[in-house]
Amino acid sequence: MIIAEIFDKGGIVVWVLSGYSLLALSIIFERLLRFAMMGKLPQAFEKNLVITLKQGKLDDWLGAYRGPEVAVLTGISQAAAAGVKDLTRVAVRIGSSELQRMECGFRSIEILGNTAPLLGLLGTIFGMIKAFMVIETAGGKVDAQALAGGIWEAMITTGVGLSVAIPILLMLHLLEGMADRRAHSMRSLASVLLEQLPHNEIQGEGESEAIHHREVGIHAV
Repeated sequence: MIIAEIFDKGGIVVWVLSGYSLLALSIIFERLLRFAMMGKLPQAFEKNLVITLKQGKLDDWLGAYRGPEVAVLTGISQAAAAGVKDLTRVAVRIGSSELQRMECGFRSIEILGNTAPLLGLLGTIFGMIKAFMVIETAGGKVDAQALAGGIWEAMITTGVGLSVAIPILLMLHLLEGMADRRAHSMRSLASVLLEQLPHNEIQGEGESEAIHHREVGIHAV
């Protein structure tokens, strides 16, 4: 009953904010599902990476795993086998592509979370305007209880906007943290492999920039 009253009093703004929450929830759920499907590499992965590389069984061993780290390592290994000298650029290209996939939808979630309270405030302002128009029409002789009820109705949209925005932004930070951890893992494992391969010619800062999405600003909508 209370929810139905909120939608009734809040008007179109509350309906729009409910659409915000449903859209954000669908994107967040899809992102969480994608991260879950990536799997998690075992703790001894880095150690076994070096061992299998020295044994010449790296490609077969990597085939048993999945995730962005594996995609980067596989790309570097295949490029090295093909005689590519600048393996750092290979890490840049594949790492950037994997990060774009992981961060797909982040910008949309950010927009929804940042605009939800503004939309709620806009609804409150419209409600206050209506309340003061009633006061003007009544010549200033307005019952205090009626005025309080009008202000209460106007404040509903601000409350709904904040209620929508706060969980969205919290989940966005959670997703960004998950992407950061995978980015660090990609960067670390790529460094290990690049150091072990004899064909590698590391050129300056390229390798660390390859998979550091906060600096290069890789965000996909």
